[in-house]
Amino acid sequence: MDDTKRFYSDSNLFNKSSLIVVAIGIVTSIVAYFVDSPQFYHSYLTAYMFWFTIVLGGLFFTMLHHISGAVWSTVLRRLSETIMITIPIMAILFLPVILGMHDLYHWSHLDAVAEDELLQKKEAYLNAVFFTIRAIVYFSIWFLLAWNLYKTSLKQDKGHDEKYSKKMTKISAPGMVIFALTITFASFDWLMSLDPHWYSTIYGLYVYAGSFLSFMAFLIIIGLALRKKGLLTDIITIEHYHDIGKFLFGFIIFWGYMAFSQYFLIWYANIPEETIWYIHRWEGNWSILTMVLVFGHFVLPFMVLMLRSVKRNFTTLKIIAYWILLMHFIDIYWLVFPTFSKHGFVFSWIDIATFLAVGGIFLWYFWYKYFGAAMVTINDPKLQKSMELVN
Repeated sequence: MDDTKRFYSDSNLFNKSSLIVVAIGIVTSIVAYFVDSPQFYHSYLTAYMFWFTIVLGGLFFTMLHHISGAVWSTVLRRLSETIMITIPIMAILFLPVILGMHDLYHWSHLDAVAEDELLQKKEAYLNAVFFTIRAIVYFSIWFLLAWNLYKTSLKQDKGHDEKYSKKMTKISAPGMVIFALTITFASFDWLMSLDPHWYSTIYGLYVYAGSFLSFMAFLIIIGLALRKKGLLTDIITIEHYHDIGKFLFGFIIFWGYMAFSQYFLIWYANIPEETIWYIHRWEGNWSILTMVLVFGHFVLPFMVLMLRSVKRNFTTLKIIAYWILLMHFIDIYWLVFPTFSKHGFVFSWIDIATFLAVGGIFLWYFWYKYFGAAMVTINDPKLQKSMELVN
């Protein structure tokens, strides 16, 4: 690995198009805010959670790589590290959710709390100040984990020392436990509390499953975009995409298991305060979107990814990756919008505007950070073996 220059590239390859998306997204989002602010905030939360769950998936994947001592994923580590290090910009992008709390969360209305005995019992936890404090704590923890891993990885690029590998493992081991707790409570706060009368102890796992699944799909798309530009073609090979495809297949099953487990237990118990959440998602044309998730998010990709040939074909793998991301967006939309539009959904141009705004900023920052360092972890002792992977 003496010739390290081939692991660096021009940062302008993707940044220009990202900035165009940012400009369009921000301008249209500003217009959307003044046209319909309640719709804007719900659309923004949907777009934000779509992109941020991908970021959290990147953090989990990086820590999983370190604690498992995996070889195959070494060539992918810099990609996942760069995705997770966008946490600071995503923390800033969370501000509109704080500002729109009154439009998003019923429990933030003091008059509603005064008239609702259940909300009064939850007031110690569900209040604007504590909600904001918890968000700051979550982002601080995620940033500290991501930054320490990323900083150590960059030091390793300058020269291998076993202490760097050990340090990243030591960070990742307790980090996995902390990550599990924070993503669970964040999903409770930001998504589940949209309906403060309803709760599910499996909700955090459901959000996590979608997070990691969407990250793996995003990894495929980013890797193939680099490949199209002639980058890392002999580094990230068909063997690595095959393994990512296997992860996709496994986590489609895991997501389906979480979704069914939550539904089955609530259906079996048949307690009105629990079933109401699913009733809202079966009223009007919400039933269509519910069935789209059943067949589009689970059945179809499950059947397709069973085939080895799909996981070893760039075209089909890219199509299924885009499809999974589309289903992930619909899934987040399905979690957020029934509290705003109980009797049916209508996709709005505001959904697109906020999606472009958050996504454009995330992608711009991702490419900026990615091309600011080596595209792979050049002094990782497992890099050569990872490049030579054969399934």
